[in-house]
Amino acid sequence: MSALSALPFLKPVHLRSPRSSPGGQRRHTLPASEFRCLSPEDAVSVFEIEREAFISVSGDCPLHLDEIRHFLNLCPELSLGWFEEGRLVAFIIGSLWDQERLSQAALTLHKPQGSAVHIHVLAVHRTFRQQGKGSILMWRYLQYLRCLPFARRALLMCEDFLVPFYQKCGFEALGPCEVTVGGLAFVEMQHPVRGHAFMRRNSGC
Repeated sequence: MSALSALPFLKPVHLRSPRSSPGGQRRHTLPASEFRCLSPEDAVSVFEIEREAFISVSGDCPLHLDEIRHFLNLCPELSLGWFEEGRLVAFIIGSLWDQERLSQAALTLHKPQGSAVHIHVLAVHRTFRQQGKGSILMWRYLQYLRCLPFARRALLMCEDFLVPFYQKCGFEALGPCEVTVGGLAFVEMQHPVRGHAFMRRNSGC
């Protein structure tokens, strides 16, 4: 069994249909909701969700298709996808960074010796929004990072209107980010990953 499959928060969640047979027994078992790291083969599905989520709002995507493939080849273990009935419904893609704050280079680089996980993008398929899936996926991702010995903190940048969402996920604002994309400005946020020894002892890590 791989280390990833041993993590309880990455195991499939089996959902049962509420329908019952005349004898009172359930007749149908729906396919599992599965959380797993992404692979390069998932890149097109990832990009389709991301493109729809971001282009209508900001006119651009955090990651283009070649960049998605780039990170999923270099560091697939820093990604997490949520699949329902085999269909990708939400995802996070990250890479490692080795400086205290994000810089423009962080948009395209993976620093294998870094201890900060730069979360490039979190996106949910349009038909699954407003259901709390983004918060659930982020929670699972942060639990997963706590089991990675090299991860010390998570970093991300977001526009002002998303700050309350990430604060509810446990992130704190560090102030304006030096990274700009087009005419957009961002707030940089961070979440500590270490300092949760009790949780790690009881999480299967």
